[in-house]
Amino acid sequence: MDLVVVLGLFLSCLLLLSLWKQSHGGGKLPPGPTPLPILGNILQIGIKDISKSFTKLSEVHGPVFTVYLGMKPTVVIYGYKAVKEALVDLGEEFSGRIVFPLTAKVNKGYGIIFSNGKRWKEIRRFSLMTLRNFGMGKRSIEDRVQEEARCLVEELRKTNGSPCDPTFLLGAAPCNVICSVIFQNRFDYTDQNFLNLMGKFNENFKILNSPWVQICNTFPILIDYLPGSHNKMLRNNIYIRNYILEKMKEHQESLDINNPRDFTDCFLIKMEQEKHNQQSEFTIENLVTTVTDVFAAGTESTSTTLRYGLLLLMKHPEVTAKVQEEIERVIGRHRIPCMQDRSHMPYTDATVHEIQRYINLVPNNVPRATTCNVKFRSYLIPKGTAILTSLTSMLHDDKEFPNPDRFDPGHFLDTRGNFRKSDYFMPFSTGKRVCVGEALARMELFLFLTAILQNFTPKPLVDPKDIDTTPLFSGLGRAPPLYQLSFIPA
Repeated sequence: MDLVVVLGLFLSCLLLLSLWKQSHGGGKLPPGPTPLPILGNILQIGIKDISKSFTKLSEVHGPVFTVYLGMKPTVVIYGYKAVKEALVDLGEEFSGRIVFPLTAKVNKGYGIIFSNGKRWKEIRRFSLMTLRNFGMGKRSIEDRVQEEARCLVEELRKTNGSPCDPTFLLGAAPCNVICSVIFQNRFDYTDQNFLNLMGKFNENFKILNSPWVQICNTFPILIDYLPGSHNKMLRNNIYIRNYILEKMKEHQESLDINNPRDFTDCFLIKMEQEKHNQQSEFTIENLVTTVTDVFAAGTESTSTTLRYGLLLLMKHPEVTAKVQEEIERVIGRHRIPCMQDRSHMPYTDATVHEIQRYINLVPNNVPRATTCNVKFRSYLIPKGTAILTSLTSMLHDDKEFPNPDRFDPGHFLDTRGNFRKSDYFMPFSTGKRVCVGEALARMELFLFLTAILQNFTPKPLVDPKDIDTTPLFSGLGRAPPLYQLSFIPA
């Protein structure tokens, strides 16, 4: 017992020393709930739905407060004004990315999502430029999305109205769009390699958002010494990496530096141009990780939103009916939807926005880090401090969106039925780390959902009032519960 008491006192002293150093040695962190030794505020926050805990804490501590995830402080920024001030007004200072122990084992600081400093800036700049050159946000990429929408509709037609799990088909469509940009070619929906790749990405997304991974990232010693789903995630990543490396070899063998076919060719050409530069960031490691990042982000976010969207539309058949009436009036049945249609379809546009707002896909944004000592309001936040910016606080703001917990496309319509923009609508974040694929994702969500509802009415297997839309998990991201439905020809 004496040993336990001594150990408890020692750990308490360590925590007090850490708090003192933050207050007097390198910064003045915002106030927050009192942490426990080792655990920090884990027990007060609850890892199943952190965003709900942050809402309650903001009511006590204001729009800027500090929580301890284990022994490390994390500054939480809550509400539109505070988030805009941090990510837009002080965009450079808040543009760092925190290093998660588990993701660090996977990407080792390479790529576009979890890189920092010079590497991040160079890879992001190159990726944005190259994706734009291959049509991102332009008519050429719209053609690819429309063609994939046609393929998706045909695959859904093959179900003959029988009950099915939509997970794979709704993931395959956006994944194929990304494949066409990165690898030039799309996959057939029955291709076994495609099925395997999609399965690995889908499984990793679930694992990454599980409570167990949140614990592993807080207490990294667990990663190497305990069994668990994190090991499955690491094995899946080896499979994905090997697959992409194989694609790299194929591209290298057929590369024509005067005629790049896709993103991969452009990266390989850049590698050749900088092969004598010892400091170059254009390496095979960065290529593999960047392609993985673009794949994962471009597939999972859109497919999860589509799956959640169909679930909400089945829960609210009156909304589905209004969208289908607008589609019939503006587009009809004999041509595929296009982006020009959106300006003539305010209710459909509002519904797509409301799906994104309501599901709140990444409630606390992808965590940031300060790139230097930052004076923020009356506080001094040290360089390298973890930052969480609450997207929930904007997407579910009850003044901007009355009754925010209710699914209602009227949140994005004015009194005359015209589409209403909102500065609070930030599902893709904002500032220097805003999602690279935002324009593509917006296009895909509108075109895929409109094409589906043009041809089918989603029918649930239970009474609409019995449909549960509670997220399956709510870690870094949210996903809908698993469900089946029938696609009934419209």
